[in-house]
Amino acid sequence: MDAMYWLILLIVLVVIEIITLGLTTIWFAGGALAAFVLAMLDVPPVIQWAVFCVVSLVLLFGTRPWALRFFNSQKQEKTNVDSLIGKTAVVTAEIHNLEGRGEVLVNGLTWTARTENDSEVISGDVPVEIIAVEGVKLIVRKKKEG
Repeated sequence: MDAMYWLILLIVLVVIEIITLGLTTIWFAGGALAAFVLAMLDVPPVIQWAVFCVVSLVLLFGTRPWALRFFNSQKQEKTNVDSLIGKTAVVTAEIHNLEGRGEVLVNGLTWTARTENDSEVISGDVPVEIIAVEGVKLIVRKKKEG
C-alpha cells in the first residue's frame, strides 16, 4: 500500500481525535503511523495491515484505560458551593468588610459574607446576589431592582 494513504489516514485520525477528545482514534493513529513507516520501507501491504491492526489494538486495550484514569483524575470536581453563584441571599447580620463581620442566609444555611467592595456596608434584611465563593465566605453585592 502506498505510504501516502497511511499518511492521510494518520492525519484524519488525529484530526478526529482533536475534535472529539474521546481517546479512541488516537490509538488507531498510532497504528497508522507504524504502517506508514513500514510502507516507507517497502514492506508488503499485508504486513502493513497486520501491523496496523496489532499496534492499534495493543495501544487501544493496553494504554487507553490508563490514559482515561490519568485524564479523569486531572479534572476538578465541582462542588455544590459552585451552584450558589448567581443566587439571591438575604443579609442576616450587617456586612462590613473593614470590621470583618457579615452574614447571609441562602438555602436555609447561614454563611459568612463579604461585599465585593471594601467600602460598601450592607445592612440587614437586604437581598444580595452571590457573585463568588472564596473559601468559606460568600462574596456578595446588593441585588439590583428589577
